[in-house]
Amino acid sequence: MKILLTIAAFCLLSGCETAQQVLSGMNTGSTGLSSAEIASGLKEALRIGTQNGTGKLAAADGFFSNAAVKILMPEEAKKVESTLRNIGLGSLVDKAVLSMNRAAEDAAKSATPIFVDAIKAMTITDALGILKGGDYAATNYFKDKTTLPLTNAFRPVIEKALTKVDATKYWNDVFTTYNKFAAKPVNTDLAGYVTERSLAGIFYEVGQEELKIRKDPAARVTELLKKVFGSASQQ
Repeated sequence: MKILLTIAAFCLLSGCETAQQVLSGMNTGSTGLSSAEIASGLKEALRIGTQNGTGKLAAADGFFSNAAVKILMPEEAKKVESTLRNIGLGSLVDKAVLSMNRAAEDAAKSATPIFVDAIKAMTITDALGILKGGDYAATNYFKDKTTLPLTNAFRPVIEKALTKVDATKYWNDVFTTYNKFAAKPVNTDLAGYVTERSLAGIFYEVGQEELKIRKDPAARVTELLKKVFGSASQQ
């Protein structure tokens, strides 16, 4: 049973048409792969995917230049942003936005070890859950297993980064200025907001990498991945 479930989990990420294709091939010995190799292939695929996703965001401009994950002013502050731009203080808003994204890029550097721990802890039951899921089943697994530790790791890094690049100062300047003209003052937890948006960006990128591993043979960059996924695609 353990072997069958491991093979089935591998099938999901390899992109073969049905789990039965891999199961049948394994039963006849046509793949030439042991259950240990298949399990290693599954975990290696996830490790590479998460490492690639987090690495992109941890680089300079990883968040700031990526329209899909760039952190903008929070929804409740849109009126603030519009008002400040209308009175000629757009550069102040721009500095605040840049600072938020720089903080997220700093925090993203601490994500990879947390994902690696989750991969090491993956069980056959977890693999079966991925099998029954959709294109983002592995990403959803990571959301469940890593959101809390990522939040705990990101928040202090973001708070420090915001201070380092004067984001807190810019944020305070923005809202201090706005509140001079507003009947209702705005009070937003900057570090909490940036932490939340940083995690959303991380999981978005991990999801994109998961799709590559599933569907694009060129994304299988190690010999083990080529062997494991190549054998499955021939079933």
